[in-house]
Parts: sequence; structure tokens; C-alpha cells
Amino acid sequence: MVDVGKWPIFTLLSPQEIASIRKACVFGTSANEAIYITYNDEVFVFGLNCSNCLGTGDNQSTIVPKKLEALCGKKINSLSYGSGPHVILSTEDGEVYAWGHNGYSQLGNGTTNQGITPIQVCTNLLIKRVIEVACGSHHSMALSSDGDVYAWGYNNCGQVGSGSTANQPTPRKVSNCLQTKMVVSIACGQTSSMAVIDNGEVYGWGYNGNGQLGLGNNGNQLTPCRVAALHGVCILQIACGYAHTLALTDEGLLYSWGANTYGQLGTGSKSNQLSPVQIMTEKERVVEIAACHSSHTSAAKTQGGQVYMWGQCRGQSVVLPHLTHFTCTDDVFACFSTPAVMWRILSVEHEDSLTVAESLKKEFDSPETSDLKFRVDGKYIHVHKAVLKIRCEHFRTMFQSYWNEDMKEVIEIDQFSYPVYRAFLEYLYTDSVDLPPEDAIGLLDLATSYCENRLKKLCQHIIKRGITVENAFSLLSAAVRYDAEDLEEFCFKFCVNHLTEVTQTAAFWQMDGPLLKEFIAKASKCGAFKN
Repeated sequence: MVDVGKWPIFTLLSPQEIASIRKACVFGTSANEAIYITYNDEVFVFGLNCSNCLGTGDNQSTIVPKKLEALCGKKINSLSYGSGPHVILSTEDGEVYAWGHNGYSQLGNGTTNQGITPIQVCTNLLIKRVIEVACGSHHSMALSSDGDVYAWGYNNCGQVGSGSTANQPTPRKVSNCLQTKMVVSIACGQTSSMAVIDNGEVYGWGYNGNGQLGLGNNGNQLTPCRVAALHGVCILQIACGYAHTLALTDEGLLYSWGANTYGQLGTGSKSNQLSPVQIMTEKERVVEIAACHSSHTSAAKTQGGQVYMWGQCRGQSVVLPHLTHFTCTDDVFACFSTPAVMWRILSVEHEDSLTVAESLKKEFDSPETSDLKFRVDGKYIHVHKAVLKIRCEHFRTMFQSYWNEDMKEVIEIDQFSYPVYRAFLEYLYTDSVDLPPEDAIGLLDLATSYCENRLKKLCQHIIKRGITVENAFSLLSAAVRYDAEDLEEFCFKFCVNHLTEVTQTAAFWQMDGPLLKEFIAKASKCGAFKN
């Protein structure tokens, strides 16, 4: 469970007030302001109130939470803040509200007057359903459900993407090379902007003096420019620090670039990087990355739940990802970021308030609630017929054809090992897989048999991440056997690139005769066997 009490400002609240919090965000130049939403969808603020950033209608600070009536019941789903600070948020209905510092029109209302209360941002956004907002130091962005990006505010370095450096007083659609693209995610550095489109490409614009756009140079960009160095990988998530950028691929690979004064790139040095550099290559699959435009701190979480931090951590420069005892990236910013702000709006899930996904994960292999058991290698796995029918066509067909759903059943499985079959059933509950590459081969076999194409891709990613000289030929054989063409090509290239080492392994000489001949013939065509 995420504990908002790790942020010092929340020690001002009573236990009853803490227990009422569903979402929260700490912001401000010294982490001295906070906003939170209760389970009743009431919105409260408290703190210093610099530049009217609390939106209470006055400039008075308060250590007692004040209700923002204008936002109560609005169901906030995205929130971001600038350095003024100014605050931008979007609701589940797609409306955008803004208040606080407005010296550069970052509130998008066409003026430079401070916003003392939340006001809806209307220009060009009323006909749009906004699903995400992001703020730089003094500029703002909004992403609509149909993939359009709008930007406004300070534009001295082109961070609004309009093609000029004139400030933008109201939301303007970012077009140029994004005109026909479907943007799925946005992020802002202090004076830079980034966007991810639906095919995994990344675009950046604005200030680039430290290489934070990843373009291979340090020239500012007045319009979106594709990060060409990421060609060939599919980016799922982007995160921006003060002047550095992190990117996460669909295979769990992590790239960083930009400013590195505090080691925030995690490369082991403090040298800036003008192009993306892969980091954490020896760690397991990364599933989440975190950075915030008001700090020089970076964090990442792996598939196994390990949380790493690097960069400026309580005044120290940590130049390589450091394993922490935390269970979420949010805690890194609570305990080590300067200032101790939140990198995203935080969902506070109390133990008695689990999400659907968390509830499903909790009930996997639970004898108390299951209505079906599988016996594999003499061991039982407890599951729920309804979940299996919903998630898997193989089981849907099986249950409709052969089984009386009013009875408890024990199904014997002898085609697959216990670790493999358990991982498959757990995947149906969690959408994730945690297996070593050798076992992932067996799961790939299962995925092929059960026509589970997404699982097949996940297995291929695991195998790619875990390939070594010792297991390369075994994995190549499996790729051929299960008709995984992309994986086969990957394993083949690995074997060719490490030919001297892999031909000395037992697996090479134990390879099936026809397959060995085919490999030698194909490798010879590539010039691998020159001698």
C-alpha cells in the first residue's frame, strides 16, 4: 500500500483525513503544497499557496485542508503542475481546469492574470475529450482521446511546438509531423516536450541544450522532431526530468538521454548524452519508469517488484541505478527527491480497496474461492472457471463442450511441467509472466498450442532478454520448433555474433542434425565460417 505519510506535508493531517484519501499530489518549489481527492470525490488543498496555486480564491496559506467546491464530484484522472507553480488537471469527462501562476499564459485563458480559482480551459478543448495533461516549468500540454496534442504558455525555446518562439496564450494543436499521428502519451521537461505515438515512435520539441530531445545534437526544435535513434524499438512510456528523459520499450528495455550532472541518466558517469543510451542492461525487465520536471531524480521498477533510483538523491549524485527497499517508484520521490514532490497524481489504494486487477491477482491459486483445480506433476493449482473462460478461447471451448460448470472438477495436465502451466494460468490473472528463458521455451510451446498470440510474444521477449552463449542454440532450436520467426532470426544473429563461444558449448553439438546443417549453411552464407 502506498503511504502518503512519507511526504512530510501530510503529517499535518489527522488519521481520519489520511484514511479518506483516494488520490493525492504534492507539488510546489519546496513541496509545500498538496491537493487530494477523497473517496467521496471531494477535493481538498492545503499548504503555502504560492502564486495562488491552491485555487482557494485568496493568497492565504493554510495548514488546514480547504475544500475546492468547483472540483468536487469532477472525478479527476490526470494532474500536473509547473514551477510557478500552476496546476492543470483533467476529469473523466475530458474537461480541463487550470489555476495558479499565469505570467506566461500557461493557464490557457488568453490572459496573464493569476488564476485564483480553478477555471475550465475552453479554447479548442471544449469539443475534445482530454485524457492526459502535462506541465513544464511555465508551459502546458493536453492529450485528447483521439490522439491530438494541444500546447500553450511559455515558448521561449519552442516548447509549445508552434514553429515560433512567441508565447501561446490559448491551447493550440501541435501539428507539423504529428498531424496524421495518433499520440498516446505526453511528458514535459522544464522547457521541452515529448510525445509517444501509437506505433512506439517518440517525438520531441523545445529546449535541447543538454540533448534532452535525444536527437544527437543540442539545437532547440520549434516543431516536433522524431527521435530517430529509437528506430526499431517500440516505446511504451516516456518520463521527463528537469533536463533529462527516460524511455521504456515494450520489451522492458530502458533508455536515457539528456543532462547528467547528477548521474540522472544512470550510465555510470556524469557526461550528458545527446542520443538515447540503454541502461540497466543486466537487470530484469523494467515495467515502470519515473522522473519529474522539477527534479534531477530517476527511478524504475522491475517485473519482480524491485525499485531502483539514481541521479540527485538527497544531495548525493548516484550515477548508477541503486536497488532500494521500496515497493513503488513514488516512495523514491517522497524520500530522496529534491524537492520531495510527486512525479504523478498518486492513487492511494488501502488494503480494503483493491482494484479489479489487484483482486484477480490476489485470488489466483486460492483454495477458498476457486471452483476448479488443475493437477500438474502431482501439484494442485486452484483457479476460477469464469476467469479462464473470459481470458482464454481454449478454456471457453473446453468448458462449453465437455464440463458441467455446476460441479467442481480436477483436470489432469501431463503435456507441460508444473512451473510452465502455473505461469500460464497466472498470466490469465495478471497479464504478466515471470519465468527464466529456459522455462519460457515450454510456455512458448503452450502458447503456440493454445493459440495465445500475446503470450507467445511475451515469451519471445523473455527469451530475447535471457539469451546467453550457453543457451543460445537451445533457444534457437525452440524458436524453429515453435515457428517463432522473429525469435529465430534474433537467436540466429546472436549465435553468429558469438560463433566462437557458442560452438564450444555442448548444446551446439547436441543440436538436431538437420537443424545444425541448416544453421551452418545459413551462417556460411553470412560469411560466419570464413575458415
